[in-house]
Amino acid sequence: MKRRVCRFVASLIAGVIPALTAAPTTSPELFSLQRVWEVKLQFPAGQWEALEPKGGGDGPFGGPPGGGGRPGGGPGGFNPNRFMAPVWLQALDANHDALVTRDEFLGAFRRWSTEWDRDKKGHLDTDSLREGFNQVLSMNPGGPGGPGPGGRPGGGGGFGPMLLAKEGGRNGLSGAAGIVFEYVHADLEIGGTRLTNVAVRYKGNGTYMGSRMSDKKSLKVDLNEFVSGQQFAGVAKINLHNNVTDASWMNEPLSYALYRDAGVPAPRSSYARVQVSAPGVHTNHYLGLYSIVENPDNRWAEARFGSKKGAIFKPVTPTLFQHLGDDWRAYTQIYDAKTELTAKQKQRVMDFARLVTQAGDTEFARLAPEFLDVDAFGRFMAVTVWLSTLDSILTLGQNYVMYLHPKTDRFQFVPWDLDHSFGNFPMQGSQEQREQLSVQKPWSGQNRFFERVFAVPAFKEAYLARLKEFQGSIFQPERLARQVDELGTLLRASVAEESPEKLERFDQVVVGKAVANNPFGGPPGGPRGPGGPDRGGPGGPGGLGGPGGLGGPGRGGPGRGGPPMNPFGDPPKPIKGFVPLRHQSVAAQLAGTSPGMELGMPGGPGGRGGPGFGPGRPGGPGGFGPGMFIAQPVTEAADANQDGKITAREWTAMAERWWLQWDKAKSGSVNEDQIVDGLSSVFPPPPGFDGPPR
Repeated sequence: MKRRVCRFVASLIAGVIPALTAAPTTSPELFSLQRVWEVKLQFPAGQWEALEPKGGGDGPFGGPPGGGGRPGGGPGGFNPNRFMAPVWLQALDANHDALVTRDEFLGAFRRWSTEWDRDKKGHLDTDSLREGFNQVLSMNPGGPGGPGPGGRPGGGGGFGPMLLAKEGGRNGLSGAAGIVFEYVHADLEIGGTRLTNVAVRYKGNGTYMGSRMSDKKSLKVDLNEFVSGQQFAGVAKINLHNNVTDASWMNEPLSYALYRDAGVPAPRSSYARVQVSAPGVHTNHYLGLYSIVENPDNRWAEARFGSKKGAIFKPVTPTLFQHLGDDWRAYTQIYDAKTELTAKQKQRVMDFARLVTQAGDTEFARLAPEFLDVDAFGRFMAVTVWLSTLDSILTLGQNYVMYLHPKTDRFQFVPWDLDHSFGNFPMQGSQEQREQLSVQKPWSGQNRFFERVFAVPAFKEAYLARLKEFQGSIFQPERLARQVDELGTLLRASVAEESPEKLERFDQVVVGKAVANNPFGGPPGGPRGPGGPDRGGPGGPGGLGGPGGLGGPGRGGPGRGGPPMNPFGDPPKPIKGFVPLRHQSVAAQLAGTSPGMELGMPGGPGGRGGPGFGPGRPGGPGGFGPGMFIAQPVTEAADANQDGKITAREWTAMAERWWLQWDKAKSGSVNEDQIVDGLSSVFPPPPGFDGPPR
């Protein structure tokens, strides 16, 4: 009997251990949310150091850490004025010659003094400045075929243009900043299988900015960049996402799973414990827990759509399918094709853009289904809206993949970069607005593409039918809570090995408690910077422009970093806190007993308006935009007698002072770089953002 028990136990071990340690041989084995793979990267001498990005000295975040630079933010420093300079240039440059003269500068300020006094009070105040700056600095800078900010074609509206890189560059926050990631050489071991001479580079935009002062950055591994034909478990590229914006490590993997459950061909994912070794730097150094995300490339397309001949785009524009003329060069950077395009595929984009922009309602309703896979788009939108994922096509116009099917010649949409899903993007809307997000108008501001598509009966019926179907199946709160608990058990030990602070935050969000997050960074948990009596120093890896962000008032003491500053209200609720409220809201909206809330609507009790795109003030529509950050300091700069009212004389006097600061060379005109310096003289980057901690 004893011998039989021993044999039984031995058989169990023989069956279980290989399943836990053996390398995957197929992509379904690799991409399983029940697995945490052991991944090791071995870098030859000098290659780990070579990962540090090139460029960025002329971007808003400066260059890589270490280095000085001009006061406005040189290498190593963060300067948000670099994001705003192209839009200021567009707003001030009347003749569009990429230079702003004194007459253009002062003329714009005089015009704003009149236009922004909408109530004809005879003066400006902070509210009118907020609305005015939101209007002129978040406007649509590119007309059809015309230049966008900084000479970029057809930029669109809002902050979208600032996410466009120069032609041929990588779009997004860090890419637009001029930061270039280049591949270096390494060996990869995953699940015990070793591959030599793979290519590794950093990846990400907001997540890169949030982790740039730590070793744990997101990584892209290309298996056949240096060795042709090399692959692993049926894939040639592996994305390792660091999840610095998500204390649960679950938002993105669970969201991808929801899309797939809804019939959307979203990327698959799993988890990995990543270690690195590099001569003289690291020996089996544990970077931390990552998620492995499938790359939406030709291999993915062939598996999902049955063909490698389709076109894959990764657009960045808040005005999707705006007609920019008949020259593809105006569309190239905006649509950022990931495959070689045929002339027919380029023309298909331009033809649909013309239909969206120019067709009458009857013609559009008749022809749109020939361009857009209505059922597929209904599924994609149902999940996107239910998850209230607002760092997306709904607002900034990014973080999705567009696929042009070679057989149907119709566009389909696939999600990407979902760390801010489950209403976890505080830069857009209040907590209540994200929970109650309207299913009838879920996008921010005016969006001709959405407005037209949502008016097509065939789409609206498919979209609402999918919402109703998913309400009773994949979006059940009990189902999602169970998945969170299962992943919590699977991931906890790997999180604990990163740091006690991250484990504490992880345990809180798993049970549904909110923890403060910076919208561009992650939880504190690394080196602490010096604090001050009124402002915490940089916290752990993952803040806007540096580690952890700035602490709130009174939270940091000498030698201690405060928690990340959150100018966007209360911290977003984690999955277990968000899902039941979202489920209730969608149910009420589908039943017709609640209209939901549109982005930019007033906030909850007390009338505190949540951040949203477009003009607004606290308690009124919107509020998030450039004006949210600069209206108050401009008021203080212009209001000479501090009575809260800015007269035309005070406004003009401030503009004269500003011009003298901007045109330091006394040349009579300023270009985009000089505008950065000028803005930095009147809006200095806040402490902690002007370089790495010392």
